[in-house]
Amino acid sequence: MRGNSRRAPTGTRLRYELQIAVRYLRARRRDAFISITTIFTAVGVMIGVAALVVVLAVMGGFEASLRQRILTLTPQVQILSFNGAIANPDALLRRADMSPGVAGSDPFIIGQAMVSSPRGISGVIVRGIDPKNAAITSQLRRYIQHGSLDILSVPGGGAVATPAAGAAQFVPDGAVAIGSTLADQLKVGVGDPLTAVVPITAGANNELTTKTGHFTVGAIFESGVAFIDRDLVFMGLGNAQRFFDREGKVDGIEVRLKNLDDTDLVTAQLRASFGSGYRVSNWLEFNAAAAAGFEMLKRVYALVLLLLIGVAAFNLVATLIMVVMEKRKDIAVLMAMGATPRDVRLIFVLKGLIVGAFGTVAGLTLGAIACFVLSHYHFIHIQKDIYGMSTVPVAVEPLSFAIVAAASMILCLLATFYPARQASRELPVEVFRG
Repeated sequence: MRGNSRRAPTGTRLRYELQIAVRYLRARRRDAFISITTIFTAVGVMIGVAALVVVLAVMGGFEASLRQRILTLTPQVQILSFNGAIANPDALLRRADMSPGVAGSDPFIIGQAMVSSPRGISGVIVRGIDPKNAAITSQLRRYIQHGSLDILSVPGGGAVATPAAGAAQFVPDGAVAIGSTLADQLKVGVGDPLTAVVPITAGANNELTTKTGHFTVGAIFESGVAFIDRDLVFMGLGNAQRFFDREGKVDGIEVRLKNLDDTDLVTAQLRASFGSGYRVSNWLEFNAAAAAGFEMLKRVYALVLLLLIGVAAFNLVATLIMVVMEKRKDIAVLMAMGATPRDVRLIFVLKGLIVGAFGTVAGLTLGAIACFVLSHYHFIHIQKDIYGMSTVPVAVEPLSFAIVAAASMILCLLATFYPARQASRELPVEVFRG
């Protein structure tokens, strides 16, 4: 035996290509410019990745916030009869509640009306709901600014106690909940009277006539969605049935889901359960155009910021070309010692990937920190009357981070191909002769 020296196992040693690639990250003092350009290339990748992560998080936050506010006040899944009004809603409610993934269901009535006050007039959509159904109204209560939804359950002709009135107030047809925008247009508050006029078909010949109802403002909600706060009015189901002359009948069944990701699955189950006599539709179908437009906008932003990462990748091409020019003698020596063109290419591919990986990891870290700061310290303010929120919403999704990291590394990998190919084409004889 020759002393006590031991060789390290082959599997524990780095390949020499990786060792050389790491060494090439540090240039000699006279070529320090190359090290500076390498640092700036990594910083460029970092900025592009961080910007893309933050933009995707903010866009996702806006989409999630808008979807939540819209689906709180509009149906997630809606069941309508092809024969018109539904006369046996209780049986249909039990059938809907038995479907997996359904959080609750509620019969509703919907109609158009013209509402007016002494100071304004506006056309609205009236939706009759059961204010005692927690599955339907639990989310709606979050947006009530003034008053209470419980007043909607008081039948027409009863007494309604409102803070504005200070005492019980007799209301012929009940109370309603209106949006903040509509309240501003009509210049009314909780406890103020409203007059509603609806078209009614009556008589033996189904002649078209009108019906007038007198209501009080029982609650004012604010969702931040302009058309909902302006056009939607909620009414107690019993009062709506009497007002629209649909005693004992409803227009459809509203279904709430436990998880919005199961929308298509639950919709398919309900369609199979209710059969061909009913039309089952969901919020994805109602808002298909808006969802497609928002998704296209998000993709455009992502593409623009990917181009920013692409610019940094082109800087990586220039940096690697300069390294190849600097290391021509080293490459010639390696090839003379038996290194293959593939080994030489691998050295520069690994160098480029190391720079890209450093910039990508730093960008993901910076983006995560920025998302955390934006979500916890609301120092960026936006107009609430336009966006329905006063601060920038942030929704961080791990999948977005993974996609951005993969895209960044792919661009950096593509940027290494040309310099690595040029390095592998060096001929040792020509280099030594020069």
